[in-house]
Amino acid sequence: MNKLGLLGKNISYSFSRNYFKEKFQKENIADTSYENFDLESIDLFPSIIKNTQNIKGLNVTIPYKEAVMPYLDKINKKAKAIGAVNTIKVTKKGKLVGYNTDCYGFKNTLKPFIKSHHKKALILGTGGASKAVAFSLNELGIEYKYVSRKAAEKVTFTYNDLTENIISDHQIIVNCTPLGTFPDVNVCANIPYSGITDKHILFDLIYNPNETKFLKQGKDQGAITINGLNMLKLQAEKSWAIWDL
Repeated sequence: MNKLGLLGKNISYSFSRNYFKEKFQKENIADTSYENFDLESIDLFPSIIKNTQNIKGLNVTIPYKEAVMPYLDKINKKAKAIGAVNTIKVTKKGKLVGYNTDCYGFKNTLKPFIKSHHKKALILGTGGASKAVAFSLNELGIEYKYVSRKAAEKVTFTYNDLTENIISDHQIIVNCTPLGTFPDVNVCANIPYSGITDKHILFDLIYNPNETKFLKQGKDQGAITINGLNMLKLQAEKSWAIWDL
């Protein structure tokens, strides 16, 4: 039995496990299972690899997309450029190779909605997923700025810096923070939503709930809104292709 799984922390809500379970049933894939590896600390990662027989690959989620990288034998060129890994393949020789399929999922979900006026983006949050978003925007020729709670080297704006004008000038806004994830559905990034227009795209990497407060506020202003579900499906299928079972 081939084993696959998701590496993360507090991941009982996980999309991936249900997605692959349904996929295996639908496509009559009988020799493969997918489980959650819910780790309190990334230090426990080597013991998962050592003690799980027939492990062939893993997806990686919050908060380990960057922390897992030093444990890998090799990192794919694109994942290295992004600085985050969300897919690991275990080779026949037992080597661990890191990939990033978030960028594929994000780029191909956003692309159909882009119009010529979508030239600038704001990325809310600076974690592993935001790096894949930044990489994808760069590939699409869209200028981006990071927004975070605290000033830092790559951060252009803190939330306190944001004005209505800054919001209206950046017509793609991507939420890469966990704010608004079930069960905390009544919270959202504190930005001046009044600056959003029908020329905006709001993209939330969260998929549960289906419409976060962030997206609802954007929709109320006439913006196009996209949740994280399609991105997750695309990155999951890309991971499956990499594992090549």
